Amino acid sequence: MARAQPQIQDEGPFEIEPDILDWLLEAADPSVRYFALRDLLDLPEDDDDVRKAANAIMHSDLVHQILRQQEPEGFWGVPEHFYSAKYRGTVWQLLVLAELGADGSHERIQWACEFVLDRAQDRISGGFSIKAAEFGGQHSGVIPCLTGNMLWALIRFGFERDPRVQQAIEWVTTYQRFDDGVDEAPTGWPYDRWEICWGRHTCHMGVVKVLKGLAEIAREERSPKIREIVARGAEFMLVHHIHKRSHNLDRVSKPGWLRFGFPLMYQTDALEILNILLSLGYRDPRMQEAVDLVASKRGKDGRWKLENSYNDRLLTPIEKKGEPSKWITLHALRAQKLWSEAA
Repeated sequence: MARAQPQIQDEGPFEIEPDILDWLLEAADPSVRYFALRDLLDLPEDDDDVRKAANAIMHSDLVHQILRQQEPEGFWGVPEHFYSAKYRGTVWQLLVLAELGADGSHERIQWACEFVLDRAQDRISGGFSIKAAEFGGQHSGVIPCLTGNMLWALIRFGFERDPRVQQAIEWVTTYQRFDDGVDEAPTGWPYDRWEICWGRHTCHMGVVKVLKGLAEIAREERSPKIREIVARGAEFMLVHHIHKRSHNLDRVSKPGWLRFGFPLMYQTDALEILNILLSLGYRDPRMQEAVDLVASKRGKDGRWKLENSYNDRLLTPIEKKGEPSKWITLHALRAQKLWSEAA
């Protein structure tokens, strides 16, 4: 018997309780304040409060503690371990700084971006590799989730028009797969390497992070090839109802995706995927289960908790697992707002 297609439920007008908004707008957390002003209150970048919050991010304790451990050459820790030193190496710090809304024009952020482009990007294909070669990243170590993540961070930091970033976008539009369990996987490079990333079923994390990166490109700036990849990637996740198994929608793809976390690094969860699809303009009945999941996790105090965390492995802890999280609350409210507005 065919499974009935879900129907979009009317959620009613989006509202934020004043005490929750005040909590998110606290000056002590300029990163959260900045994104709340921008994404929840729809204030423009040139608004005085938004500009002040953005400027305060670079002076926050979190950003200061991360940057003070950076070497002048732009890396953290051992240069060659930019990826393998989870979650203390260079690519991970770049992701955290991008999540925090750090200023891409800052000298130290520029150092980090240049280091990653010089040491992690495969000079042949433009994809990003988990291993260094003599020049650039190792060709055989290119993987989609890292390429998507680096695209996202570099575009956030203002490198979108850099030819090297354009080459990475070309890698995505050329090689990214959206196979939903195939009898015969494609052969040749890069599909014959890294089975965990290129097996018979496309890696979900690769699809999610690629979509996350492409979502940073303004809609009017997306080429036909980019729009095609976005459409194919979005449909791949919608077939899975965001966090389910496409061939058995009664099962969750990965139980960990039901536990919301920040920062997520190469992993993902239902909340992140929902926000990515909403930011790309999607409002589909197949997203309803994820919308309901987000709503179900709201506490009686109106806050969401941090359920998944790498805090014990980060250079600088951000929030405590099991406690109310400004970041998860911010992202959950953003998703609810976008879902409501798309009705």
